[in-house]
Amino acid sequence: MTDIVAERSALFLGSRFKRLAERMQSQVTRLVEQAQLPLQPSHMPVLGTLDRDGPQTIGDLAEAMQVAQPTVTRAIARLTELGLVETNREHRDQRHKTIRLTETGRETLDRAKMLVWNRTEAAVEEVLGALDPSFLAQLDALEALLAREPLDVRAGRHVEAGLTIRTFTDELAPAFKSINLEWLNDMYAVEPIDLKVLDHPREAILDDGGAILFAVVEGVGPVGTCALKKTGERAFELTKMGVLKSARGAKVGEALLHAVIAHAQDLGADPLFLLSNRKSAAAVHLYEKLGFMHDAGIMSEHGARYARCDVAMLYRPDGG
Repeated sequence: MTDIVAERSALFLGSRFKRLAERMQSQVTRLVEQAQLPLQPSHMPVLGTLDRDGPQTIGDLAEAMQVAQPTVTRAIARLTELGLVETNREHRDQRHKTIRLTETGRETLDRAKMLVWNRTEAAVEEVLGALDPSFLAQLDALEALLAREPLDVRAGRHVEAGLTIRTFTDELAPAFKSINLEWLNDMYAVEPIDLKVLDHPREAILDDGGAILFAVVEGVGPVGTCALKKTGERAFELTKMGVLKSARGAKVGEALLHAVIAHAQDLGADPLFLLSNRKSAAAVHLYEKLGFMHDAGIMSEHGARYARCDVAMLYRPDGG
């Protein structure tokens, strides 16, 4: 068996930190139990902050500790039950109620400092001594970077992470059919012309000088596909473009369409056109975004090929 959390550390960094935190806390818990303290290690930062900075609201504690407010609220509730902290009842508004240590809380914290804090700190410093001296500075830097720009925001800039564009191989032929059949069966009726292309992609697309591209996601496989069918000396139809439902929303279609347009240009496509349907509103919007324009001439010349066709578009990146 392999440790996937360690194997893919960048992906599961949060889980690895959590695992490390749980291991360290469980080990410190044994010290707390030996000291006969009615606490959990997670309570210590709350008590320490109140000891260092004096009475505070729950909001102030959450900000000082850089943790979620519900986490502090739960800790305060438990510490109140234990008689270690008390709440100022002068304010009805919960946001303005202040929390402070009780005498029992101070005595308990003093015992924790002697029997747990000092010993734990010495043990951790011993471990850190075996690591790179910059470890704690790097940890500070990591927290600052994530505070400045969260992971979800950063991830939004990497829409093509793990995505590659591949050309047709016999191994990918089943995916060409299955991906297209998914959206055809979902939105339309599969027509004989569809099956002719999907069942025989080499004869219908490739042997005439066309191309079929796939969007392949690492660890998942092919999730999107699109073809360029040669219809004249230099004319190409962009056709059979589909993305699996499970991959929609990840901008796979946009990455794939960019690649197909670039490939068409390499082939000298003129004109490059497509046929679609208004029901495929998201796809039509994407075509418009990347330079396709509705064209009556294309509709007149090619639209009758599919019963479902009520949209015909011509690639005009300059808007001409």
